[in-house]
Amino acid sequence: MTPAPMGTARRRSAGAGGIGLRHAGSGLWSAGAVVIALLIVAPIVAVIWVALNPTENIWPHLMATTLPRYMTNTAVLAGGVGVLAAAVGAGAAWLISMYRFPGAGWLEWLLLLPMAIPAYVGAYALVDFLDYSGPVQTALREAFGWASARDYWFPQVRSRTAAVVVLASAFYPYVYLLTRSAFREQSGGSYEVARALGAGPVGLFWRVGLPLARPAIVAGAAIAMMETVADFGVVDYFGVQTLTTGIFTTWLEAGNAGGAAQIAVVILGVIFVLFALEKTSRRNSRYYQSARQPRPILRTQLTGAAGWFATTLCAIPFLMGFVLPVAVICTYALANPEAWFGPGLARALFHTLSVGGIAAVVTVAAALFMVYGVRMTGRRLPRVVLPFTTLGYAAPGAVLAVGILIPLAALDHRLADAIWALTGYDPGLMLTGTATAIVLAYVVRFFALAQGAADSAFGRVSPSLPMAARSLGRTAGGALREVYLPLMRGSVGSALLLVFVECVKELPTTMLLRPFNYDTLATRVHEKASLENLGDAAPAALLVMAVGLLATLVLARANLEKRR
Repeated sequence: MTPAPMGTARRRSAGAGGIGLRHAGSGLWSAGAVVIALLIVAPIVAVIWVALNPTENIWPHLMATTLPRYMTNTAVLAGGVGVLAAAVGAGAAWLISMYRFPGAGWLEWLLLLPMAIPAYVGAYALVDFLDYSGPVQTALREAFGWASARDYWFPQVRSRTAAVVVLASAFYPYVYLLTRSAFREQSGGSYEVARALGAGPVGLFWRVGLPLARPAIVAGAAIAMMETVADFGVVDYFGVQTLTTGIFTTWLEAGNAGGAAQIAVVILGVIFVLFALEKTSRRNSRYYQSARQPRPILRTQLTGAAGWFATTLCAIPFLMGFVLPVAVICTYALANPEAWFGPGLARALFHTLSVGGIAAVVTVAAALFMVYGVRMTGRRLPRVVLPFTTLGYAAPGAVLAVGILIPLAALDHRLADAIWALTGYDPGLMLTGTATAIVLAYVVRFFALAQGAADSAFGRVSPSLPMAARSLGRTAGGALREVYLPLMRGSVGSALLLVFVECVKELPTTMLLRPFNYDTLATRVHEKASLENLGDAAPAALLVMAVGLLATLVLARANLEKRR
């Protein structure tokens, strides 16, 4: 026999994207990957279809009345949050990466903690702290002898500006985390050359640090702006009418699903523009490191007033984004211990844990199956559809709710009618009348998180290990179960935790898709706080924050291990 060329053998052995030899069963994995990808993309396609084919076209009415106001408020909020989050996150990352000052070691990780606080909880805390009956205005009246609000001027708390501050305090860690990594990956030699040429601290930042870290800053700011466009809890509490609140108003109050879908398509367009800008910025700004080990940046010691000024600048976003919400909510929780035994809290906790847990398991399992199937096959279709599965994470929860509930409700009624016709038994709404729709929405919304973790974990496993398992007679499923999963246990666990935490915090999707009288911790917090009853909202808010804090600590630990 004539031996095959070495290049051919190599391509065959690694033709599955590093998984190993292709086999007769790879078609099943490939088909399953395509099916999962189509299910993830289906809600977005459904939104566009419903928007283009509404039962009642109210688009001209929206354009003439509310849509300009929705778009203006959304644009101002997204722009303001993007600029403020970029300034705070990049500034804090620069100080932490370039200087030593009192508390820098602690603040490096404390600045990540606002990621654990849902933005809507921060809104409730800020209003309670600054409102007329709050401690700030009460102290001012006592100090200056003012009798009523007519005796002094105080900024409006529930305003668009306050919403920008709250959202930026919640989302700046996206910029901080990416920019801090970008600064630390830079070579210290660049800064030494700049100093030798006479650049001072400000010149180093503007001429060297900022240009090199611009892709990371833009990426983090784009994420913050996308989260702002998707937000519902903060803008609803502050009374700011945005595109997301417009979906709720048009659908729930006006009863027009087609109009809600049309607004949802506008949101998708805004998200697509932000996504495209972020990608374009990174594509046009490429910076490469030397092949040699880069020289680490030597941090400058700040002493005296300069050191404490740097400490204050870094502490302010941490105080605003974490300490203030936690302090306010804990105060109410301690002052109202009976709220822990209030009716509905235990049920909301059970719903949150069960729905979030099921969604996390399904999401991670589907992501593992799809990534494994795509890597194992050489077919083009699975690889083409794989990137589209990230659209669910870019789409706001309210948009996905529209795309899921409308077609799912139609399917639910047809199933119930079919069962009634065949058996004479009315099963009711089995999909939309239960938590099934919520689980499906969570899977679509956060699939990108699990997919990214799975793809990264598969890439770290040496191809020789599954090849050895296959040569010993293991099937594709056996190689996945006995080789990959034991080596990927940490990544799979982190993905499960991250998806679960996002499910716990998700508000607009849950509010639109939940069955009647079905509460989760997030919806309970929003409902109680909307009634100005922070005492009853505090226990549920603390539980949500505790789950988020756990995920943030895991993320910080993972970053610390990477540095080592």
